[in-house]
Amino acid sequence: MISLRNLSLYRGSLCLLEQAELTVHAGQKLGLTGANGTGKSSLFALLRGQLIADAGDVRMPGGWRIAHVAQETPALSRPALDYVLDGDEELREVEAELAHAQQADAGEAIARAHGRLEAIGGYSARARAAEMLHGLGFGTADLERPVSRFSGGWRMRLNLAQALMCRSDLLLLDEPTNHLDLEAVLWLEQWLAAYPGTLLLISHDRDFLDAVVDGIVHLEHRRLNVYKGGYSEFERQRAERLAQQQALHERQQREVAHLQRFIDRFRAKATKAKAAQSRIKALERMERIAPAHVDSPFHFRFRPAPRAGNPLLQLEEAALGYGESPLLTGIRLSLAPGERVGLLGPNGAGKSTLIKCLAGELEPLAGSRSSAQGLRVGYFAQHQLEQLDSDASPLRHLQRLDERAQEQSLRDYLGGFGFHGEQADSPVAPFSGGEKARLVLALLVYQKPNLLLLDEPTNHLDLDMRQALASALAGFEGALVVVSHDRYLLTTTCEEYLLVEGGRVRAFDGDLDDYRDWLRQQRREQRQAEQPREKQEHSADARKLQRRLEAQRRQAAAPLKKRVEALDRELERSGAQLQALEEALADPTLYEAEGKVRLTELLKEQGELRQNQAELEEQWLEAQDALEQALS
Repeated sequence: MISLRNLSLYRGSLCLLEQAELTVHAGQKLGLTGANGTGKSSLFALLRGQLIADAGDVRMPGGWRIAHVAQETPALSRPALDYVLDGDEELREVEAELAHAQQADAGEAIARAHGRLEAIGGYSARARAAEMLHGLGFGTADLERPVSRFSGGWRMRLNLAQALMCRSDLLLLDEPTNHLDLEAVLWLEQWLAAYPGTLLLISHDRDFLDAVVDGIVHLEHRRLNVYKGGYSEFERQRAERLAQQQALHERQQREVAHLQRFIDRFRAKATKAKAAQSRIKALERMERIAPAHVDSPFHFRFRPAPRAGNPLLQLEEAALGYGESPLLTGIRLSLAPGERVGLLGPNGAGKSTLIKCLAGELEPLAGSRSSAQGLRVGYFAQHQLEQLDSDASPLRHLQRLDERAQEQSLRDYLGGFGFHGEQADSPVAPFSGGEKARLVLALLVYQKPNLLLLDEPTNHLDLDMRQALASALAGFEGALVVVSHDRYLLTTTCEEYLLVEGGRVRAFDGDLDDYRDWLRQQRREQRQAEQPREKQEHSADARKLQRRLEAQRRQAAAPLKKRVEALDRELERSGAQLQALEEALADPTLYEAEGKVRLTELLKEQGELRQNQAELEEQWLEAQDALEQALS
């Protein structure tokens, strides 16, 4: 059990927690939520021993193994699979123990090491690590690739896999879905649901939290407030509490009215019964969620954009890719004003490639891309964060877009994105990833796009900002194309989906539940196709494993066998000596008066030999038992 009592924690002069209380029972799975800067990551650092409480008491079970995701990954030449296996420190310890014992030719130590290896599942560790990497989106060829050859996002996936590989008692995960696609998020949900230890999870993905945790710890007003149930239940409970505050009531009602107008608009234009029902349910849920975020510091709306022709954008028989070999072919796509499209598909299938082409950043290898007069594209992608001017302030970035605008008007606008006072005037260089993402969104919204292209826009955004974005997109009148692993954002903003898979782009008739079922069916078919080959490989692997185990047993038994053989020779020699002595004692002259001294000496020697032989027989029995165990 983890126990925090009267805990106070400061970061510099800023008080993060004051007289906070929290009890976490073994096996609990809790989500940590709260605005950025409230102390979630600092609380993790406290539990890992990297920070010391300024006041209060922190108690944890002794000997607990704590796993967390490393934030840095050195450019190692080590293969990805071995890097992930390094997460199981006990496995590596036993492997080193076995290697040392084999080098020393210590039979009993070799046998013990093999026993420990079997007890911790060491013989299946590589298979488990490979399955984990496949679940996180790595291909078979990636398993032996050096860590140094992966990009930053893929290295974070390797770090996540390494943390999961650790057989931990406490698992600390800080935004584990940030670098994952939807397919990998669904896999991680299943893995964490089966995790037997204690889990503390920081996440801004409400659906992910709902699927994994059984309680929410909300950091607010320097306290740790515990709510039972998943994130949806937390929002309901918190909304009820906030609704009782009269000062927030009118603001809440305005937000609900805004969402109701969007629900009515969708009902009027829905054409597919199943998609319509799924969409209406999601928007009704959005209506219930909104009151829990009425005290959010983020509030903005998309302003009306200039009209453009219809269609806004067209691709005709387009082939897309990098180099001579296209990743996608035969694309026929037409976007009309007001269309709202979500892109689905496995990792690496080409979703981001398609969005780059729609944004005009990637020319088709074949076919054509044509746009309507008056098209204004707003494109959000992770590389946009890197293109911000690190020396310029948020205000200066906005002034460059509109030099004639009044400064106070721009400051008021930035306030809707959480940039107030000095922060609006500060250089963006030290800003966090979330702050930079908010600024890029602010710049994008200000330019009044009539086609919005969003590629993983929620990475680094906290839950309040995600809610503000979803609410603003609900009122956006232009066309929208979204790639996201955030199912709430997809469900509440998209009216239809396109599936990017197998080098093609086609309509997907269904919702996200149907897509999850489609993914499972794809995995089943792939497994069925691989079964004959897997059976052969498994049979061959089983024979190899059997031969290896037999060789290891023989190797472990070799010193014991030598010991038994040496004791056999000792017993044979001792028996011969005893027989010779007994023949000497048969001489009648020894029992006459003059042979008395010699008789005494021989009898003494006989006693010593018999005792020695008894000891040798005892040693031989022990050695023989050990040999039989090593060979069994």
